[in-house]
Amino acid sequence: MRKPKTSWFETLVRSRRTLLPRGPGLRAASPSSTLDSPPAPTVSALPTAVRGWRAVARPNDHCAGEPDSFFRKSSARSLYLALAIAFCGLCVLPARSAVQQVVSIGLTVNNLDREVRFFTHILPFREVSRAEVPGPATGDLPGQKQDRATVATLALGDERITLTEHAVKGRPIPIDSRSYDHWFQHIAIVVRDMDRAYEHLQQNNVKYVSTAPQTLPIWNRAAAGIRAFYFRDPEDHVLELIWFPKDKGDPRWQRDSTRLFLGIDHTAIVVSDTDASLAFYRDLLGMRVAGASENYGVEQEHLNQVFGARLRITSLRAHQGPGIEFLEYLTPAGGRDLPAEAGANDLVFWRTDLTVDRLDDFAPRLRGSKTKLVSTAVVEPAGASLGSARGLVVRDPDGHALELVEGLSETTASARR
Repeated sequence: MRKPKTSWFETLVRSRRTLLPRGPGLRAASPSSTLDSPPAPTVSALPTAVRGWRAVARPNDHCAGEPDSFFRKSSARSLYLALAIAFCGLCVLPARSAVQQVVSIGLTVNNLDREVRFFTHILPFREVSRAEVPGPATGDLPGQKQDRATVATLALGDERITLTEHAVKGRPIPIDSRSYDHWFQHIAIVVRDMDRAYEHLQQNNVKYVSTAPQTLPIWNRAAAGIRAFYFRDPEDHVLELIWFPKDKGDPRWQRDSTRLFLGIDHTAIVVSDTDASLAFYRDLLGMRVAGASENYGVEQEHLNQVFGARLRITSLRAHQGPGIEFLEYLTPAGGRDLPAEAGANDLVFWRTDLTVDRLDDFAPRLRGSKTKLVSTAVVEPAGASLGSARGLVVRDPDGHALELVEGLSETTASARR
């Protein structure tokens, strides 16, 4: 039987088949295929007319019947490149505006020399620098507008704290201050051996908050085995010793070391509403949640001297530096808010310094989110550890002060240490 003559339409269809892209399973993978040409579409993404590699493709309107691919290779490559650049830009911009590092944690003191002696003789911090700061450069904080201050920067391991003494002395920490009041903040100092560290504090007659070092119970899977102890400095700021078992905490605390006191793991702040604080620190500032637990029981009561204490604890981290830990007291109720008249020279005033990228671009986001801005404008910071970087002082939902400092790179920060 003689084979029928091929029509012009069949010839056109065969030409189309030759020019259609091969399916993913038929195309050989190679570096050039990913770099020099756009990726092949998946079968589900193709129009019905071209699903199955032997289907008939619709003719192009623009080509006047000329058998050609839907996009020329160069045009498709340009389109994919433009889309990739736009997508990368959308991904990168928010990250550049987020917090990059927790640089230091600041305490306000009334007797700088006495506090420095405590931190460098009883505790093994070392003094890095000391500088006087004029009033106008301190960020328009309450109690600072006409005030000079002296700032000492101390280091323990890789972490920094600042001690700030104002020429105009502020009020001491209230004698009835409790661990669940909303102005409460402390730093957690990591130790290699809790029993030896506790004995060292006993020998130096340090004031206690906890009755003794506490070991968190095994039923608390997120915190089981962690040992902790609260104590006070000479001006009643609360500090914590913390020891991590091998399966808990940052791996760097498990490195071999001859030092007893290793560094600062985090600063803890009491919050009234964890969700509101997450909206600020995680969603606005860009910190990440690193862990969470609910702590209660006799160990927790003995740790912070609060009967019936039940806490929701949430840990956050930036790319570098100590963490920030939320302490939300589910019970007891009645934690007091930071008094509206509290000034930066009062000893309840702490400040945490954070670096952010592109501060001038980030400031409008803070204003748009109704964040309480303490500084009227971007200013030179008070912290000597921050050099001459520009900063903006804000308060979180519970009144804890933060200084957002413009992008010190790690190289610059290291050079200033």
